[in-house]
Amino acid sequence: MNQVRTTERTRTPLQTRAMRFLWGERTYLMGIVNVTPDSFSGDGRLQTSAASAHAQALHAAGADVLDLGAESTRPGALGIDADEECRRLLPVVRAVREALPAAVLSVDTTKPAVLAAAHAAGCDWLNSVWGLGGEAGDPPAERRESADALTAYAAERRLPVVIMHNKRVAAYDGDVVDAVLRYLDAQAARAVRAGIPPQAVILDPGIGFGKTADHNLAVLAALDRLVALGFPTLVGTSRKSTLGRLTGRAVDERAYATAATVALAVAANVDIVRVHDVAAMRDVARVADAVVRGWRPEAWNLERAPAGSDG
Repeated sequence: MNQVRTTERTRTPLQTRAMRFLWGERTYLMGIVNVTPDSFSGDGRLQTSAASAHAQALHAAGADVLDLGAESTRPGALGIDADEECRRLLPVVRAVREALPAAVLSVDTTKPAVLAAAHAAGCDWLNSVWGLGGEAGDPPAERRESADALTAYAAERRLPVVIMHNKRVAAYDGDVVDAVLRYLDAQAARAVRAGIPPQAVILDPGIGFGKTADHNLAVLAALDRLVALGFPTLVGTSRKSTLGRLTGRAVDERAYATAATVALAVAANVDIVRVHDVAAMRDVARVADAVVRGWRPEAWNLERAPAGSDG
């Protein structure tokens, strides 16, 4: 394990625009904005007006970060080139930035050219499903080059990065949790050596990416070990197939299953959850945070209990 992390350093707040992320105070919500025709969850919006309106609705519902992506990452999805990704993405980024000048925007991409263009258009964070070092294992040369370019761009501009664990084949020589944590620990060290501040290195175990359903459950059962790496953390379980296998529910009927994983993430002190149903998951996170972390709304001591409440 690397030696760059310490609890004191990584609990340093992260400032992005007007938003101050106080890691450890509560669990923040990242709202998903898919600008794709083939999202697994069926919520892709290719029209700029529709995607921008959806982003604004998620922000109003309580999303602390809006994650905009224009290339589907579902299993079996066909890749697109950087030009097509930019053609879909950039008008939405510009529209959302104009409508929400203070909002924190993340770009979900693995392409350096797309990151640069999205950053110029108003995005603040990078969310990379292949991390900053390609596939966990031996990535092909072109993916290594892309990861090096992403790392260099983010470090030069000190952009916060979400580094996700991924694998093309869901096969592991040993324990899946050990493998995921080794990869993320090494990626965090690489990011810090490149010049990205520790409080801006956010680790995502990649639920649903290169993992079987049993692998996903094993990782979820070990979220405390992810948090113990000492960096900010993110978990994305929203509507995923493992939840469907457990409940027998269709993709648009998995809000309660997602809520269970959000509550478990809060209990493990995960910093961010990436979700589709922001309004519902905001309530889940708030109640769980109140119990686990002692969090309270700003007006807690000023508010009167709703009429008919139990006090």
